[in-house]
Amino acid sequence: MALIDLFGIKQRYDIKVLFEDIDFHLNEGERVALIGQNGCGKSTLMKIISSAITPEEGKRVIQNNIEIDILSQNPIFEENCSVREAIELQLVAINRAKKEFAMLNEKLSYDFDNKELQEQINKVTAFIDHHNAWSLDDKIERVLSEFKLKEFEYRAVASLSGGEQRRVALAGLILKKPDILLLDEPTNHLDVYMVEFLEEILLKEKFTLFFISHDRYFIDRLATKVCEIENQKLISYKGGYEAYLNQKEERLHSMRKEHENLLKLLKKEEEWLQKGVRAREKRNQGRKKRVLELREEAKTNPSIMRKISIELEREKKHFNGGKNISKKKMLFEIDHLDYSIQDNVIIKDFTTRILQYDKIAVVGINGSGKSTLLQLLLGRLKPNGGTIKSGDFEVGYFDQHRNMLKDDATLLETFCPNGGDIIEVNGSNMHVYGYLKSFLFPQEFLDKKIGLLSGGERNRVALALLFAKKVDCLILDEPTNDLDIQTITILEEKLLSFRGALIVVSHDRYFVDKIASKLLIFKGDGTIEESYGLYSEYLEIEKELQDIKKIENEISIKDNKNEKKKTTKNKLSYKEQREFEDLPKEIEDIEEEIKAINLCLSNPDCYKDKGLVKLGEQLNDLQHIYEEKSERYLELLELYESFA
Repeated sequence: MALIDLFGIKQRYDIKVLFEDIDFHLNEGERVALIGQNGCGKSTLMKIISSAITPEEGKRVIQNNIEIDILSQNPIFEENCSVREAIELQLVAINRAKKEFAMLNEKLSYDFDNKELQEQINKVTAFIDHHNAWSLDDKIERVLSEFKLKEFEYRAVASLSGGEQRRVALAGLILKKPDILLLDEPTNHLDVYMVEFLEEILLKEKFTLFFISHDRYFIDRLATKVCEIENQKLISYKGGYEAYLNQKEERLHSMRKEHENLLKLLKKEEEWLQKGVRAREKRNQGRKKRVLELREEAKTNPSIMRKISIELEREKKHFNGGKNISKKKMLFEIDHLDYSIQDNVIIKDFTTRILQYDKIAVVGINGSGKSTLLQLLLGRLKPNGGTIKSGDFEVGYFDQHRNMLKDDATLLETFCPNGGDIIEVNGSNMHVYGYLKSFLFPQEFLDKKIGLLSGGERNRVALALLFAKKVDCLILDEPTNDLDIQTITILEEKLLSFRGALIVVSHDRYFVDKIASKLLIFKGDGTIEESYGLYSEYLEIEKELQDIKKIENEISIKDNKNEKKKTTKNKLSYKEQREFEDLPKEIEDIEEEIKAINLCLSNPDCYKDKGLVKLGEQLNDLQHIYEEKSERYLELLELYESFA
């Protein structure tokens, strides 16, 4: 069932047409990922869906009483409210429904035949079921813990960082579970463990989602459909990110075939047009117009196909394991490094070497010290213990805040501060437009002020500046934040072809898998683990080890209990022996009683006579007794077998 339909939507930004004549349908249970270049209108389309803006043309149809909520890039909270209060304020309707359920249930126990009360309680029950909110307090605790907000629980939200505030807003939204949840870059400011938890809860709770993301593993795991804004149109692909790549490749093959057929048709029509007189007769003017349209289409198709082909080629390239270079110069030698802030140990006794062509990803939980390590390597912080020795080489640094950019300078002034329009890129002269074109900037942007650019556009400028320099080592802090997928694939391509060392902090698992051959994993207690191979595989193994450890702990606890019992006696007591013999019959009798109540609950005449609430209470009590007796029997059985 479609919850939202868009028909013939057209929207502009200033004089630029973002999209025109697009249709879109969001069905219940779908999880739709929206992708496309920065500035193509992704956030605008999301705002149209949320009704925050009205489209210039077209129609938006929404099912009655549908609740739509959006994760804002800059969430606003009530003044002076704490983290827990900010979350609970989003759950007012759910808590109200739970109180109403308790009140109606109480009334129904005295007035069971009241049909109006029964309808009301059914409606409230359905609402609580839909939001899966029966154990809401437990879910609040888990979300606070998983999003690392528990320590801030009673702090004012206003005192938190922007990333922490977004986590508070996200926590409230996933607990609230609206009919449609709109998420704009939800994985920004989340570490990989938070992202995995978010994936788990969105899948488990069966959300209807419309989301914008550059995290390709996140898209692949969650999306049932990928929509791409391309050339002002909305193209849909079934499945996740891998399916999107495969279908886009099929589309490219189809476009090439259609283009070949178009060229054949155009050749025939051109021959007709060249016949002269008859082609100029009035009745043939329509055919002549069609020839001109075919010519235009034949000109446009190759550029579209070339663009798609380049994007696919970039995305299909993977790290090839090095450049067969035998000698590697030492860049950094780190020996027993220690760094603390007051009593907080950030790095403890860390030793490693970073060589000339190493491709290293620095990963781990938020706040564990990843960016601190970069600052230590750059010499901006001094270690408390140990040493960092570095050779003679040039470093290019890309920081999270893009401090190398000046808001009042144009793009042209940024790249050519001494005038002209020629820049030197790795020892070769290039026209500034030709260089910036490879970073997806059109020519009209050359005179645009840096301060007027979006976050993603500023990132592209900073990256372009970085790659214009001749350096031996690149140090990048969260380079993929605010970038679209097309720009990330360009970044990956340049990093893979970079003939130098790369040290990058990132939470983007797909990006790390693609560019890194070595991992420095911050464990959160000051220790740093070195690992080789794919980050996604490391995370899977880590999860499996945690599951094994959990099972081993449970077995150990159980074994300790049994061992304790063995040391105190060598057989069942007379009372335990009688209990062991009687329990199977007692359990069987309870099973029969439960079966009889369930049969009565399926018969209106029976449950009206005996009382629905009373039967429900009896069933609940019996199930509780059944579980207790079953557990006790298994415990005695283990003891009996251990003495046998």
